Amino acid sequence: MPWFIFLISVLFQTVHPIFQPMESASERILYKSLGTQVSPSSSPVQPERFRGYHTGTDFEVFDHERDADVAVFAICTGTLLRKTTASGYGGYAVQSCKINGQDVTVVYGHLRLSSIAAAVGDEIIAGEKIAVLGTGYSKETDGERKHLHLSIKKGKTIDIRGYVQAKSELDGWIDYESLMK
Repeated sequence: MPWFIFLISVLFQTVHPIFQPMESASERILYKSLGTQVSPSSSPVQPERFRGYHTGTDFEVFDHERDADVAVFAICTGTLLRKTTASGYGGYAVQSCKINGQDVTVVYGHLRLSSIAAAVGDEIIAGEKIAVLGTGYSKETDGERKHLHLSIKKGKTIDIRGYVQAKSELDGWIDYESLMK
């Protein structure tokens, strides 16, 4: 890893505990934040096949990025625990790290799996490129639109659920938007 990325990461983390997962991240949060309740008939994104309370934050692509590679960056420094595919995500990665001194696992969903250069067990530095988003409505995104699903789960246990059925279960996740304030 280039020394300047490491230095920026260290300096950035002393000022703020996490990095943005995409350029202009705050401008990309349009439809689903942590706790948004959805069903096939009431989702802010249609068509919808899921039901429950959203466990993360969705970052949308801009119109000019629909056919372009869109980079996804590590929000924290930590170990890559998993890179594989799953129903509902297509390609995804899970990273363990600490945010504000608390152990967390971070899920980055809807990725082009082949773009993840790091191996499981590698340390990824905050701000380092993890992958690019998968092609919308393809196997890379499990048929979903092109966007990043980012969830931050408290603790060291990997939990990739994109939705939970009881609002009280959301206590196990951290709201990305609240960390950026």
